[in-house]
Amino acid sequence: MNNTFDFRETWLHKINPSLKLLTMIFLFILVIFIHNLNQMILFTIMTMILFVFFTGHPYKRILLFSIPFLFIFISTTTSMIFFGKGDTTILRWGLVHVTEESLFRGIHLGFRALTYALLGLTFALTTRPVYLFYSMMQQLKLNPKYSYSFMAGIRLMPIMIEEFQHIRSAQKVRGVRTGAGMNGLFHLFKFTSIPLLSQCIRRAFRIAVAMEAKRFDYSKERTFYYKIGFSKVDVVFVGYFVVLTGLSFYLAQEFPFFPVTDVRD
Repeated sequence: MNNTFDFRETWLHKINPSLKLLTMIFLFILVIFIHNLNQMILFTIMTMILFVFFTGHPYKRILLFSIPFLFIFISTTTSMIFFGKGDTTILRWGLVHVTEESLFRGIHLGFRALTYALLGLTFALTTRPVYLFYSMMQQLKLNPKYSYSFMAGIRLMPIMIEEFQHIRSAQKVRGVRTGAGMNGLFHLFKFTSIPLLSQCIRRAFRIAVAMEAKRFDYSKERTFYYKIGFSKVDVVFVGYFVVLTGLSFYLAQEFPFFPVTDVRD
């Protein structure tokens, strides 16, 4: 069973995963403190450029991944615009009360949510979990016992999907029908949960025994199959966001989209 996507490897895939993770966490915190609406919009646009053109995935797949977050952007923006508080009324109709303050806050929150989504998707689409955990063991000194446990758990996910498909195929051959609607979902859960759970327990037990046999609890100094280090693209990655932050601040002051300069949530 093939559970992988074809993609073109770009410079984002060559960045040290631990550095990428720490940079993304810092950017998540930084976005919280951006209260300038124009800067928030410019920061989102420049992050979107990185996501669309440098993740290496086809544009159709990128659009497919973006649909749920576009819905979150629209729902967050409209809910704040229609039901936010403010003094300068633009429109009032029943429960809907649109003010100038709620309009700008809604746009700001929408772009903030979209920025979080873009940063998260960029990290997820350009980082291999195996390399991430190897990097965390080598650069962040994470205990190998926990790292390999996480990796084993991630590898179990596609195996569980394949096991579920095998169970469903075997049940169909034997004439098991679940029906449609909520009743069908209940019977599907009833007929597949027990065998799927038993398979997972057996696999988890075998993995635990294999980890114990390789002395994960006793050896502090270990050798690694993958050697993860730093390169010039790491400097480019950090420099991109440093320039991005400074450029968005400058353009927000010199060429603003909206006259408002500060939006407090």
